[in-house]
Amino acid sequence: MVDAEVVQLQFAFLSGEIPTAESGREVSRGRSTAGASAGRAEHEWRGEPLRSSQTSMKPNGGDGMRSPQDKPEPRNGLLERILSRGNMQKAWKRVKANKGAPGIDEMTVEEFPEFARKGWETIRTSLMKGTYQPRPVRRVEIPKASGGTRPLGIPTVTDRVIQQAISQVLGGMFEPAFSENSYGFRPGRSAHQAVNAVRRADMEGYSVAVDADLSKFFDTVNHDKLMSLLGRRVRDKRVLRLIARYLHAGFSKDGVVGATVEGVPQGGPLSPLLANIVLDELDKELERRGHRFARYADDFIILVKSVTAGRRVFAGIRKYIERKLHLRINESKSKVAPVRECDFLGFRISGRKIRWSPDVGREFKRRIKELTSRSWGISMEERIRKLSEYMRGWMNYFGISEYYRPIPDLEVWIRRRIRLCFWKMWKKTRRRRTELIKLGTHPMDAILTARSRQGYWHLSRSLATQTGMTNSWLSSLGLPSIKEQWIAIHYPHQRKATS
Repeated sequence: MVDAEVVQLQFAFLSGEIPTAESGREVSRGRSTAGASAGRAEHEWRGEPLRSSQTSMKPNGGDGMRSPQDKPEPRNGLLERILSRGNMQKAWKRVKANKGAPGIDEMTVEEFPEFARKGWETIRTSLMKGTYQPRPVRRVEIPKASGGTRPLGIPTVTDRVIQQAISQVLGGMFEPAFSENSYGFRPGRSAHQAVNAVRRADMEGYSVAVDADLSKFFDTVNHDKLMSLLGRRVRDKRVLRLIARYLHAGFSKDGVVGATVEGVPQGGPLSPLLANIVLDELDKELERRGHRFARYADDFIILVKSVTAGRRVFAGIRKYIERKLHLRINESKSKVAPVRECDFLGFRISGRKIRWSPDVGREFKRRIKELTSRSWGISMEERIRKLSEYMRGWMNYFGISEYYRPIPDLEVWIRRRIRLCFWKMWKKTRRRRTELIKLGTHPMDAILTARSRQGYWHLSRSLATQTGMTNSWLSSLGLPSIKEQWIAIHYPHQRKATS
């Protein structure tokens, strides 16, 4: 079961607010155009200026000038594939697209090319020799909607690039064997597909859910178990040692460095793949037992036909998770109940229709209030830009909800919040009157409203403010319409909605 803030991350992935590792693009492989593109990518990775003669040159290092000792052997060349020039360029492009905050070395994504130009060969050599030591991740606490915080580990940009390179190669090795019921952090799969899989099972009579919550999964992954699973397919010991070093790199919080003896820090490009490798064991066990289920990262739900069967399944799968995977079940957040009473990835199946969960609706309104706070001292242009980003991202994820009824009311409420912000910003009676008249409000209405001593919230719904700050005017400023977004998702051939 996923908390509301994790769901926010998921829809942000889809919207681009928080891009995923899949957001990069491959370099095209045509003739003249592709060659120029590849040359630009290569020199951007090295932080070098592009010169006309350089597109045909091979810089020192990388696999373009591979030395005899670097030549990969049939069972022992995985590290060379990871550190190959093409794979590293692809990894850098994805890290660059994802942006993200600096790690403990304070190096930004923008500063990395210059650093790589000067120091990458030294790093590559240490990686090949097995002497490279990853830096501890910078730990930050993300507030949870339910209270408390969730730890997030931010690796340095250098480590993010290396982790991304490892993930790209290992992902191709493990991906074909993953379960069809696994939807998280996999190419061509999404949370929406997982939710629809639950609905299909419900429609086929599997109307009871075993909603099992893994307690602090990313913080409690057993390293020995994970390395054992990796060793089944990864034969290159150097790669296994490098991954082990990332697992034990530690964390830094408020200047204090701590050790990590278990867990996979959330925030690194490698973490989702490692999580899927561990939980693929659970997928295979559920398939062996013949269960209907859907899993997205550490959030999974099993569908059965009766509460009695659900209780039996929950007892059996809890033993397997604790004894075989060395993970823990959160009893307080786990339950066996009808599907309509269970939340999965922020959604609830009600009457065989998909709706966002009540907690998600409350979190959306809380965040909108935060973005439209009267005391937030930023320009209206910046406020509307941030609000627009959040609303578009939210609708990209939660817009598949088939429950239309709350949409118009939310739309009206959001616009009223923006009118309130303008009214507060204008402050003086004379400016309020002038601005309203300028926007087309009748002069007498503008004068009476500007002089009114009633509160901001009341006046934000007055005739004068609504005839001046019209829906179309707010739209021209960049404020999106969640009503139009919802209609575009569900009725793509009817994109125009009446205001």
